[in-house]
Amino acid sequence: QAAAHFSDKADLVFCIGASLQRGAGAEISGKIIIQVDVDEHYINRIQVSDYVIIGDAKLVLRQAIDEIKKQTNTRGRKNEAVVKEIGKVKKEFLKEWMPLLTSNEVPINPLRVYWDLMHTVDVKNTIITHEPGSARNHLCPFWEAVTPRGYLGWGGHSGLGSSMGLTMGAKLARPECLAIQVTGDGGFGYTGLDFETSVREKIPILTIVNNNLSISGGVRLSGNYADVAEALGGYGERVEKPDEIIPAIKRAKKSVDSGRSALLDMMCRPPRRTENMSRYWPNLRSAQAPPPVNV
Repeated sequence: QAAAHFSDKADLVFCIGASLQRGAGAEISGKIIIQVDVDEHYINRIQVSDYVIIGDAKLVLRQAIDEIKKQTNTRGRKNEAVVKEIGKVKKEFLKEWMPLLTSNEVPINPLRVYWDLMHTVDVKNTIITHEPGSARNHLCPFWEAVTPRGYLGWGGHSGLGSSMGLTMGAKLARPECLAIQVTGDGGFGYTGLDFETSVREKIPILTIVNNNLSISGGVRLSGNYADVAEALGGYGERVEKPDEIIPAIKRAKKSVDSGRSALLDMMCRPPRRTENMSRYWPNLRSAQAPPPVNV
């Protein structure tokens, strides 16, 4: 909601590593666009940018910050009105979604899983990543990372099954942190047996399986992934009611802290169309892509 609100009001949009694909990108047509990307092949593929910077995001942002400081005598410029507006939009957004975030329905609402997860773990000492699809769609709008790289997002899409290895990599990079993988039962089916790798190599991670017994709302699936985790040498627990979520997370974290990977098999209902964030883009349309350019 905030992205839709402020992109609609913006006169200039500064895009960092964004592909500007259909979705948010389509809503910034007609505005001045500055696009920053390390790969020239992603420039002007969907939206035609007014200004292009080819470079690493971190380096370009550092240069931009230095220039802003230079032009403002190192003090920058505060805009309290915008800060208050951001807070107001966020408050309205959470108020709208709170009935789902705190839902007591059974099977469990997946939004309740991620809301309880965020309010149970120590977020500042946590790294979380996700599978594509529903796991990403439900986690991304509500998880509030408070440290750099505390949330590892993968843009519009990533390879299904990739989050298992990515989570182990995050744990190796920052062993002091709780590394969490959020996946659906479909995604777990791709690389779930690599959970055994985390056990064997002593790379303790926490896997949250949003088990709605389906993939993309179509293909029907089955299986008890908590039992799979136990068979592979980790801690496994199936969660079927909302009031079981927080106690299960605490038990799983205790296992991870002891050096043993844990998996929580959350029995959730499938996602609903009414829970899609596209509701905030009423004028969603496909932008005209420019003709291909030979590089």
